[in-house]
Amino acid sequence: MESFVIEGGRPLDGRVKAAGNKNGALPILAACLLTAEPVLLQNVPRILDVETMIALIRDLGVEVEWTGLNEVRVHAAELDKVELDAELASRIRASFLLAGPLLARAGRAVVPPPGGDVIGRRRLDPHIHAFVELGAKVSIEDKYELSADVLTGRHIHLDEASVMATENAVMAASLTSGRTTISNAACEPHVQDLCRFVGSLGAQIEGLGSNVLHVNGVERLGGGTYRIAADHIEVGSFIGMAALTGGDLTIEDAVAEDLLPILPAFERLGVYVEAQETSVRVPPGQDLVVRDDLGGAIPKIEDGPWPSFPADLTSIAVMLATQARGTILIFEKMFESRLFFVDKLVSMGARIILCDPHRVVITGPAKLYGQRMSSLDIRAGMAMLLAALCAEGTSTIGDAYQIDKGYERIDERLRSVGAAIERVPS
Repeated sequence: MESFVIEGGRPLDGRVKAAGNKNGALPILAACLLTAEPVLLQNVPRILDVETMIALIRDLGVEVEWTGLNEVRVHAAELDKVELDAELASRIRASFLLAGPLLARAGRAVVPPPGGDVIGRRRLDPHIHAFVELGAKVSIEDKYELSADVLTGRHIHLDEASVMATENAVMAASLTSGRTTISNAACEPHVQDLCRFVGSLGAQIEGLGSNVLHVNGVERLGGGTYRIAADHIEVGSFIGMAALTGGDLTIEDAVAEDLLPILPAFERLGVYVEAQETSVRVPPGQDLVVRDDLGGAIPKIEDGPWPSFPADLTSIAVMLATQARGTILIFEKMFESRLFFVDKLVSMGARIILCDPHRVVITGPAKLYGQRMSSLDIRAGMAMLLAALCAEGTSTIGDAYQIDKGYERIDERLRSVGAAIERVPS
């Protein structure tokens, strides 16, 4: 167990490169099981969740090796088994993404209940519904057992725009005979990246970027090389850090299109950025002021399925709001436990009212003071890290592994742009 120790008040100056998308890398690694040909993945974030997914895939008899710092070769020539290791599966939510590829490739999958961040109820119902629509039989006891002699393309309407259910449906449908239509599909950038990857192997997918996807199943998929897109959530996190610390920071390898729902919400908090096609600059001297709605009404930031403001950046928006002059309501619609971390910010001096599990009212700016905290999940941990960077004095954030699950070598990368952060044994 390790902790981060941060001395606040240091501006971030220089250039930092966005890592590959965590939520893109995990389904893309799972999708490598769809083909018996070798696949080379580039720009893979070297984070704990990726290491766990690789361990799960290796346990199935698949050859997986790191061929570079951020490059992975996967060759699923044979599958030794179709049951996931229960202990590994309990570490990450994304373990359930292996159900679709196993079902399509081997006709059977045995998947233990997945783990992941405790941010509220996260239903598996849409996944199971999609598999049943394609013709799978499902038995649920202490594990999810799925089997199918033949899968047949159908129209699947998801009862929620679930990212992982959409990804599982796309992967299973890619080797399913006939045409599958998925309506109310999630269309986040990482879902689009998965579709592009599977398409690069030979799948036929239409409707990328929309909430209706059409998949024409093929008999087999090939191999190839694919570069995972940059993580727009990490780009948003770095924007927040730079705005709070007053530095002049440029984030490289950012995809401008992926920031379209993000920047307007940050602008509502007074954050100004210069967005280029492949980079974002946060100039120094940010004047964080809440921009009221028309008529002087208190504004609101609310998250939702893409292209709404992403839920994974809600904690960053909360932290930014504590340092912006004015009052704002932040509405977390998707997960009923995500906002419970705000008591950590309150202990540092933030002025936050937790109205209910989904809404907080924040009035700023509030001077923050260093505290000893413990990270509850990836995104809460990053919000605490932002708070520590702009607080007066020293902060310690325990359970550093929570942040490591989603952010690659965050301490090294922050030190390279001027942050005073160290990793120490707990």
